[in-house]
Amino acid sequence: MSGGKPHVHAKGEQAEGDHAHGGLFGERTELIFALGCGAALLAGWLLERSGVTGWEPLALFLVAYGLGSWFTLREAFDNLRQRKFAIDTLMLVAAAGAAALGEWAEGALLLFLFSLGHALEHYAMGRARRAIEALAELAPDRATVRRGEATADVPVADLVVGDIVLVRPNERLPADGVVVAGESAVNQAPVTGESVPVDKRPSPEPEADFARAPPEYKVFAGTINGPGALDVRVARLASESALSRVVRLVSEAEAQKSPTQRFTDRFERLFVPAVLLLVAGLIVGGLALGEPFAQSFYRAMAVLVAASPCALAISVPSAVLSGVARAGRGGVLVKGGGPLENLGGLTAIAFDKTGTLTEGKPKLTDVEPAWGVQPQDLLRIAVAVEARSDHPLAAAVVRDGGAALEGPPPEASAVRGLVGKGVEALVEGRRVVIGKPAMFTEEGPEPPESLWAEVRRLEASGRTVMVVKAGDQFLGALGLMDTPRDGAAEVLAALHRIGIRRTIMLSGDNQGVADAIARELGLDEARGGLMPEDKVELVRALAASEGRVAMVGDGVNDAPAMANATVGIAMGAAGSDVALETADVALMADDLRRLPFAVGLSRRTSSVIRQNLWISLGIVAFLIPATLFGLKIGVAVMVHEGSTLFVVGNALRLLAYREPKP
Repeated sequence: MSGGKPHVHAKGEQAEGDHAHGGLFGERTELIFALGCGAALLAGWLLERSGVTGWEPLALFLVAYGLGSWFTLREAFDNLRQRKFAIDTLMLVAAAGAAALGEWAEGALLLFLFSLGHALEHYAMGRARRAIEALAELAPDRATVRRGEATADVPVADLVVGDIVLVRPNERLPADGVVVAGESAVNQAPVTGESVPVDKRPSPEPEADFARAPPEYKVFAGTINGPGALDVRVARLASESALSRVVRLVSEAEAQKSPTQRFTDRFERLFVPAVLLLVAGLIVGGLALGEPFAQSFYRAMAVLVAASPCALAISVPSAVLSGVARAGRGGVLVKGGGPLENLGGLTAIAFDKTGTLTEGKPKLTDVEPAWGVQPQDLLRIAVAVEARSDHPLAAAVVRDGGAALEGPPPEASAVRGLVGKGVEALVEGRRVVIGKPAMFTEEGPEPPESLWAEVRRLEASGRTVMVVKAGDQFLGALGLMDTPRDGAAEVLAALHRIGIRRTIMLSGDNQGVADAIARELGLDEARGGLMPEDKVELVRALAASEGRVAMVGDGVNDAPAMANATVGIAMGAAGSDVALETADVALMADDLRRLPFAVGLSRRTSSVIRQNLWISLGIVAFLIPATLFGLKIGVAVMVHEGSTLFVVGNALRLLAYREPKP
């Protein structure tokens, strides 16, 4: 960590069979060497064409060989030390073979095009890596800290938990923390992918746990402050911020190979030795048939060039890297090529209900007074009693019912909880009981039939129902419900449009509540009354019937089901350490609307991978017989390198992927 910014390890730095491409001219060294090789080749060829037959053309070709093979030799030696025959080895053998035949110009052309292709390929791949590295540059290097009465400008790396940092309008946030003073709207798109700025205000509990703090109180390093100044209490060290963890996990994901990439690696390990055996067989076979050695050897070298699977080797990693980088830029963390490919192949998605498809906070949705009772009278009594209760549903009644009251509620006294049933209290001299409908059927007398019909209707629509009775009079019923998230129905419709066949909700609530939510959101299926182990079994059964299934949850209580799914997807990972650790895919904002983007991007990535594989294998399948029947090395090299650049360019299109239209 330097200046508070995480280091991004690019795969090209130490990856298997790779090398550092810096040197005398920095990261452009390989490109300059390739162009120097081309210049020396052109000069030597022009001298030959002008009739010069001395040492000058040969000297220029030797310079071209040296410049063109410099990086390729390094790669080949690295591979040979690991007892591997890779593509670079094939190219060097072909170039050496051309030189042995006296075809210096063709050998130099081979090295020029190969080194130029590699240089451009690494430049193009660098663009994808820089898209990831750009995340690391989002956090500022320095921060303004208030210590006592004074302020100081300090490196972000020196911030400690508890420091108060001052953030001016339009500045980037230097650290993850909780707002303690000021109000503003913060653009969180760089970290969470949210397109609309999020309003921030001071937390009433500045010392509260950062991960559990509501979104209006917490901010993230690298996000952009709006028009207001903020004082922020630092909650995490720079090395532990959401941004740092995202950059680290994305760069680690780059090295995690997808199933297709593992297949191409195995194919290459078998294919390269097979090509060398084929080349040896062509030379021996030609000699056995009485063909001149030079002719047999030249044809074998042409086949060697044609069979080198450069495009195949780079086709999958380039697509995976571009897909992971684009996802990270859109607020979705994908942990490697495996989850990326699996996400694109999904046909079914299971969702946790509470906090995923719903807000996770019950709301008072229905106020149904009994005959002759005014809604305000029902609410006055209910709010008075529930204000003295600590039940989770009571808070919803007080919050939403209190907002609808036209005046203050009366005082309640002698409040007593009725375990598993409800609550009772004295209000305005009357004994008030608020509880489940079943309590009144068990203990009598039952509510009037008109009120009882409303109770049954509310229960059928998925509401949690509370009946209110004061003295001998039934005042009415209240319906509460954990309401769907904004946009949840649109998200499910978008998933169906892009090819998800089954969407199923898994809930611990009763089946009636689950069915009501499912109808409202357009889910294909809902299962209620489930324990965590039941969710695991259902996810396993869904995977067995559908092949691939994702589980979307909060990354904590849904961790067992997520672990048993093909892809585990966590919500709100920007604030949660657990979510980042348990999930294969993490939606950094607590926003379900990022899910169709993630699935759509993964499907596009899978499509690009298939295109690249067909193109790279098709070119090899075309070139091998073509060179056997006389295609020149120079033409084979141009087609070969052209296909390599094509698949890289095709993969880089993923960096410009746009979200599906609603």
